[in-house]
Amino acid sequence: MSDQLRPRSKRSKQIGTIARHGRLKRSNAFANVAKVLAAALAVVMVSGVSVAALATLNVASSVKPGIALPGETAGAVPSIGSIDGGANLLLVGSDSRVGQGAGYGDPEEETAVLNDVTMLLHIAEDHSSATVVSFPRDTYVPIPECTGPDGETYSAMSGQKINTTLNYGGLSCTAATVQELTGLPIQYAALIQFNGVAAMSEAVGGVPVCIAEDIVDEKTDLNLAAGEHELKGLEALQFLRTRYGVGDGSDLGRISNQQVFLSSLVRTLKSAETLGDPFKLYSIAKAAVNNMELSNSLQSPDTMVSIAMALKDIPLENVVFVQYPVYNVDGGLEPDEVAAEDLMATIAADLPPVLDSGDAPFLSEPDPATGATEAPVDPEAPVEEVPAEEVPVEEAPGAQASNVYGQNAAEYTCSAGRPVEDQ
Repeated sequence: MSDQLRPRSKRSKQIGTIARHGRLKRSNAFANVAKVLAAALAVVMVSGVSVAALATLNVASSVKPGIALPGETAGAVPSIGSIDGGANLLLVGSDSRVGQGAGYGDPEEETAVLNDVTMLLHIAEDHSSATVVSFPRDTYVPIPECTGPDGETYSAMSGQKINTTLNYGGLSCTAATVQELTGLPIQYAALIQFNGVAAMSEAVGGVPVCIAEDIVDEKTDLNLAAGEHELKGLEALQFLRTRYGVGDGSDLGRISNQQVFLSSLVRTLKSAETLGDPFKLYSIAKAAVNNMELSNSLQSPDTMVSIAMALKDIPLENVVFVQYPVYNVDGGLEPDEVAAEDLMATIAADLPPVLDSGDAPFLSEPDPATGATEAPVDPEAPVEEVPAEEVPVEEAPGAQASNVYGQNAAEYTCSAGRPVEDQ
C-alpha cells in the first residue's frame, strides 16, 4: 500500500511498562468465587440493591477467554474501588460479518476482518478527566512486529492503513500499533462486532440523538428525519456506521457523527436513571461480556467495575472526544505529526486537549436547543459601549490547537445529514 510515507519524528518518550493494576493471575475456582462476590459487593455499594449479586454471577459466567496484550504479564486482581491511577483502554470495532446475521451491509464483505473503529480511552491519573481518541480507519501508520492469535509472528511494516491491523495480527496487533503510534501504554482492550453494538445500545435503553438535517444512507439503510431520535438496536448501529449520509461523506464525518452519539451515551450512562438501576447496569455488563472479546486484563467483572467507578464522577465537560489529527494523501490519510505530537503530549500529561475552534466540512452542528435557556435580548435596551482599550483579553494557556477536532460530553451537538444527490 504505502511505504512512501513522510518520515515520522522520533519520540524521546519510551512506551511504559504495562500497569500492574490491570494484570490477572491464572484463575481457579476460589478466585472466581471471590471475583463474583467482590463485583456483587461493588454494585451493592453503588446501587444499594443486593439483588445485583445474582446478575453478577450471570455476568461472570459469560466471560470469554482473554486475549494477551503486548508486554502483559500476570498480576494481582485489583481490589474493589476505582482503579489506582490512570489507565488506557482500547476499544476496537470489527467490520467482520461472520456470525452476525443479516442486515449489516454487503454480504460479499463477509470475510473482512477490519478494525473500522479504533478508539483509545485515557483516564487521568487523578480521575479528573478522560479523553477518547478516534483513529481514522484510512490512516497510514507503521505497524510493529506482532504476534497473532495463532501464535505466529508477523513482520513489521512501515506504512499500512490502521484498519488492517486486526486482520494482520488480531486485537493484540492493533493494540501494539496504537501503543507505538501514541506512546501510551495500553493496559486494557476490547473487540466488539455489529451484534454487540446493537445489544449494548439496547441494554442502555436507547440513546437520544439530535438530527439537524435528514439523514438518508442507502448503503446502511438508514433513514432519519430531522429532529430528536431515541436510537437503539439496529438503528443505533446504522447511525454509527453511516458515512455517506453525514457531514462530508468521509470517515472523518463518521467519527464526528459517532462523537454526537457517544457524548449523549455518556450523559445517559451518568444519569440517575442508569446509575441507580442495577438491572440496567448488569444488562450493560452482560451485553458487554456476551458480545466482546476482552484482553486478559479486562476479564474480571470487578476490573470492569473499578474502571467504571473511576469514570463515574468525572464532570461531563472533562470527558473529551477527539479525532486523531490527519491530513489527506493519495489513497488515504497520514498523521499530522506536529498536531499529533502536541495532542499526545497533552493527553500523557493528563491535561484536557485544546480543540480547533475552526470550521470543517465533516463536523456536526451545535444543537440550537441548548441556547433556548438563555435570557432573551431586548432589542430596545440601550447598549453600553466599552472603549476598545478597556476590553479585557483572555490569554490562551498555550498555542491554539490546529487540526484537532472534537467535542466534550457536555456539548449538545446534532448530526448533519448529507443530501442523497451529493452521495
